[in-house]
Amino acid sequence: MHKTRITVSMATLSAAALLLASCAGGTDAEPSSSSQSASTDAAQELNALVWCDHTDPALLAPFEEANNVTVNVRDYEGTGVALGILEQSQPGDWDVFVIDSVDVPRVAEAGLLAELDKADFDFEQFFEEVRLPEIHELNGVLYAVPEKFGYNTVAFNGANVDAEKMRDLSFLWDPELAGKIAIYDYYIPVMEFVGLELGIEPQNITVDDLPAIEARLVELKAQAAQVGDVVSTQTALATGEVDVIVGGGEFSTSVLNAENPDLDWILPNQGGIRWQQAIGVLAGSEKQELATKFVQYIVSAEGQAALATSSCYWGMPANKNAALTDEQKDILRWDEQAGFIANSHPYYIPDADLDAAMLDVWTRVIVG
Repeated sequence: MHKTRITVSMATLSAAALLLASCAGGTDAEPSSSSQSASTDAAQELNALVWCDHTDPALLAPFEEANNVTVNVRDYEGTGVALGILEQSQPGDWDVFVIDSVDVPRVAEAGLLAELDKADFDFEQFFEEVRLPEIHELNGVLYAVPEKFGYNTVAFNGANVDAEKMRDLSFLWDPELAGKIAIYDYYIPVMEFVGLELGIEPQNITVDDLPAIEARLVELKAQAAQVGDVVSTQTALATGEVDVIVGGGEFSTSVLNAENPDLDWILPNQGGIRWQQAIGVLAGSEKQELATKFVQYIVSAEGQAALATSSCYWGMPANKNAALTDEQKDILRWDEQAGFIANSHPYYIPDADLDAAMLDVWTRVIVG
């Protein structure tokens, strides 16, 4: 969603796995507590490597109080960054890992994730389309469970832009929006999004398609007032510098909705790109039972409601029974989710050659 993709070498994966299996050496990577510094009392501490939406006290407090435990969290951006943290850490330093779902197989294959018992989770509670056993499991073994998802699509100011026009992806290239667009600086979902406008589904993109995608990107860049990360594009929309964020979504506008209900998002008729995150237990954890209990809490109806509406960013809960209010569901466009899910595509991670070619186009056209 909000992560710039970082290529992770097998050397990094192997080094992190070895450190989890070893007991020697020092560490400079320590978690920060939601309430205090981590202590050495392992029975009362749980350390989680997470995305920023898991740092909200409203999410952590119920679990902490119910289990008489302090959850220490450290947020990161990019799987490669997380693996670097693990590489610098001692075995047992970390217990829980929040990860981009598409990265689960390679991290599990490297031995960094603990096996989970499928009997500990009710998969019927998850939206069917986000269960994705092909990426949450490896050789039939469960290593992570889905917890939250959303869309890289379009966010906009409904006071200045017609919502019905935004349902047509081609409208982004209309002269009416010249100078009123911000582009989210993440090449994979945005280039795949542009591909949809050309009638090319993400999994079907090849190197031969890149000239057409590049041509559309050039035209889109000419429409844009800025290219930036989540915070800068979100700020530009909130302050009125732009009226549309290409690549934005519910994560861009939901936290701002109370202050400005005109800030909205939508999935165009041509579709969008669906991001998804998962949570698992690290293989080196010495608190497997407690860590698994935390994972169970996160995907429970209560935990999912708090995670979906986190102060850092909102997103759709993987659990269709999440205890959300009607108002919260309206902001997340709950009643449209069946259509949105059916008309969206999971992040498709290209092979190394195509990935490099896409990044080259993005750097040349958007960044350069």
